[in-house]
Amino acid sequence: MKIDVSRKLPEHLDTLVLIHEEDAKPEDLDFIDDELKQDLDSFIKAEEFTFAHGKISSYTRMHGKKRQIIILCGAGKNSELNTHKLRTLFANCWRTATRLKARQIHVLMGFEPIVNDVILGHVLAESALLSAYKFNKYLSHDEVHEIECIHLLLSTKNTRHINRGILEGRIYAEATNLARDLVNEPANILNPESLAEHAKKAALQYGFSIEVHSVDKLKRLKMEALLAVGKGSKSDPKLIIMRYMGNPDQKHELTALVGKGLTFDTGGYCIKPGPGMVNMKNDMGGSAAVIGAMAAISTLKLKVNVVGIIAAAENMISGEAYRPGDIITSMAGKTIEVINTDAEGRLTLVDAIHYALEKEKADRVLDIATLTGAAVAALGKDYAAVLGNDDAWLHKLNEASDASGELVWKMPLHEPYKELIKSEVADLKNVGGPLAGCITAALFIREFVQEKPWIHIDIAGTALTDKASGIHSYGATGAGVRLLTSLLRNME
Repeated sequence: MKIDVSRKLPEHLDTLVLIHEEDAKPEDLDFIDDELKQDLDSFIKAEEFTFAHGKISSYTRMHGKKRQIIILCGAGKNSELNTHKLRTLFANCWRTATRLKARQIHVLMGFEPIVNDVILGHVLAESALLSAYKFNKYLSHDEVHEIECIHLLLSTKNTRHINRGILEGRIYAEATNLARDLVNEPANILNPESLAEHAKKAALQYGFSIEVHSVDKLKRLKMEALLAVGKGSKSDPKLIIMRYMGNPDQKHELTALVGKGLTFDTGGYCIKPGPGMVNMKNDMGGSAAVIGAMAAISTLKLKVNVVGIIAAAENMISGEAYRPGDIITSMAGKTIEVINTDAEGRLTLVDAIHYALEKEKADRVLDIATLTGAAVAALGKDYAAVLGNDDAWLHKLNEASDASGELVWKMPLHEPYKELIKSEVADLKNVGGPLAGCITAALFIREFVQEKPWIHIDIAGTALTDKASGIHSYGATGAGVRLLTSLLRNME
């Protein structure tokens, strides 16, 4: 899809998208002729259209022998219009245009948005590419209408900042769609080995380095928690290590991104009910977010040093599978009583985190995972749960949330709940009971971060959507890619 800036309407207009403030009238608009202004005014009066925030209406007119599509979108009050709202407005316009079979779109904003030119270009491109995404790889017949071009109408001759934003928005969206593709792949196609192969392809394409450890190396590293989770599957677990050194002069400033990579989770012997197992191909959403973020920061050439680590495994049932009541020893040397084999993600994460701190010498660590149903129960499908031990870094994450539109909500690391994960027969147990499951999971992980700055992001609610809306298409959302990329940009 081509996305650029145009200084005039073409003689043969295909589609016009007009975004305007509440109660605005078209007579003062630039770019359009008196005939179209009168036509717009007649339609607005007939439909009593007010340009209230989020309101969209459309009609088709004949201009000579040419059919033209006109889409009106209400921006509401400019003073209340932020980046997230603008991104959603754009996305809804592109969805309407796609439904109406538009191909060449000219976008006219009848007001000066409060965001700067870089952000305007960014959300324009990002919204177009994210809303156009569809995972149709396995459909025998699927007629998908695609928008060919989007032209933003501007009178300014200095388009450098807008074009920079368009380029950056494209990078963010393409990295997010990479993650979406990975999460949407069915588990009979994507297992730990093929996930590692996809990561290798991304490393080659985007220019970061990669290393993959197989079972023999994991045994030598004594990553018994990861190995225990993967024992029941015929697909061996993998440890995927991706490195990007964008600021080699600051080698001591290394950030580790650790993503949960359960390519399928049956729950093990604490087996999930059938309906709860259908979408468990998405249990590697955290790993997809890390791969997508590594692709984005490499393309953007950020001046940061990052190691991305994925502990990939399948949690299956067999004669080799681990059991409730087992006691396993993590790479860190802490022993863990397995209370629930469906609380496997945290077991893989803590081995990966210890590897990041001990072998990669990371200075701070962020883990991201589709970890708990408790996070979904608490925050629903729009917010990711966040917990951490470093207020300054959490503040940067909130700024990244505002920029990316990926909503987060800080949950308390309530110290008394640590009692819930104490075991009588081991150092820890892997679940704390039916209460405060999101918090006790984070407290369990915190036992392995060695007091380093640490953030935990639970995307169990945000990783998938069951309907297309705004920038989201059905299936994987690519949750975390834009959030992590924005966070790392804030750390340059």
